[in-house]
Amino acid sequence: MKAKKIAFTGIPVTDIKRARAFYEGVLGLTVSGEFGEGVWTEYEIGPDTLAIGSVGDQWKPSEDGTSVAIEVEDFDAAIKSLKQAKARFAVEGIESPVCWMAVVQDPDGNKIIIHKLKPKNEKGICK
Repeated sequence: MKAKKIAFTGIPVTDIKRARAFYEGVLGLTVSGEFGEGVWTEYEIGPDTLAIGSVGDQWKPSEDGTSVAIEVEDFDAAIKSLKQAKARFAVEGIESPVCWMAVVQDPDGNKIIIHKLKPKNEKGICK
């Protein structure tokens, strides 16, 4: 097998309506597709896709599970907006030599990383 790219990142949720309020209202994402009679919602972020799904017991949310990092234009403004929306922070701020990060949790506890590369590293990878 030769992997070509990541097709999408999927996050399990228990209540799609509640999750959509977070992903759209708090994170500001715009729906790009809805499938399966309201159990699967996709959001395009640049060339990538983030999906949330409530598909039953075979795929459950977890505070310890997979996460996704979302690159933001303005880290400080993003954190301010998340605080105003009363987002739950697992980690409020981390600075590495190449980036800034914070970790928020959706209503099911899934962790979403808010990320901003430092200017000299715009094309680098945070390690």
